[in-house]
Amino acid sequence: MEVSIPSFRYEESDLERGYTVFKIEVLMNGRKHFVEKRYSEFHALHKKLKKCIKTPEIPSKHVRNWVPKVLEQRRQGLEMYLQAVILENEELPKLFLDFLNVRHLPSLPKAESCGSFDETESEESSRLSHQPVLLFLRDPYVLPAASDFPNVVIEGVLHGIFYPQLQPR
Repeated sequence: MEVSIPSFRYEESDLERGYTVFKIEVLMNGRKHFVEKRYSEFHALHKKLKKCIKTPEIPSKHVRNWVPKVLEQRRQGLEMYLQAVILENEELPKLFLDFLNVRHLPSLPKAESCGSFDETESEESSRLSHQPVLLFLRDPYVLPAASDFPNVVIEGVLHGIFYPQLQPR
């Protein structure tokens, strides 16, 4: 997994003071996506990560002036923070993957031990589920037909599954 923070922007808000949004680029398994986070979200992540792994230093929460040069330093610091978490941990915590909107694999043992970034998320939502694709109420080859008419749907499905080479092209 590779992460970078290529840019940031200032967001105006009627309800609160303006704030900076950092655009995070995540590259995993050849797929790229972007996530936007405020510094307060990075800080919340850092506080939760400290409870379960050794974390690198995070840039200071307090910035005196919001000039582009200072914000650029914060962007670089946050980028180095994310990269250090990835480099220093063989298995990434689930809450870190949640923060980056990365689907986590069930084979990550640390993912379960650290908890979820969203504490209200249920355990069941992170498990893989299996839904049957095809369901027969009875075995069409063993039991006799319920009527004298053949079930064309079942025969068509069975031919499609077991004899795909016989399908018209």
